[in-house]
Amino acid sequence: MTRKRRRLYVLLACAIGLGSATALTLTAFSDNLVFFVSPSDIATKGASGRTVRLGGLVEQGSVQRGNGGATFKVTDGASSVTVRYAGILPDLFREGQGVVTLGTLQSDGSLKASEVLAKHDETYMPKEVAEALKKSGQWKPDSGPPPPSSTWNKR
Repeated sequence: MTRKRRRLYVLLACAIGLGSATALTLTAFSDNLVFFVSPSDIATKGASGRTVRLGGLVEQGSVQRGNGGATFKVTDGASSVTVRYAGILPDLFREGQGVVTLGTLQSDGSLKASEVLAKHDETYMPKEVAEALKKSGQWKPDSGPPPPSSTWNKR
């Protein structure tokens, strides 16, 4: 075997090894990808068995609590998806509020959630901050909404 042929075999072995490592890495990533979908996407595409993040608003009058969990519907205005969650819902969770749920799509079109995150709008203010603003005199609830955060520490 000549030096040229030996060098060719080594380069070929390195290329096969690098290609195998790349293929294994990409396969591992594709198993861990979680896509964000809306209820309309699920209605049109429907991908049972996949893990997805479902986002939308909790439909009015759809929340049913019991047996250590809850069932509710998430809507985007055009379509809605039933979500079943066994666990404690977040404090900010309520009807009409935005939520993001992580779970697996079932064959009946519902979502079995493993995590529920409640979203809040830009006017949300933690109770402690509101009390501190009232106490310092920077905000009087009777006079309107709280001042913008850019003015809180300026005196």
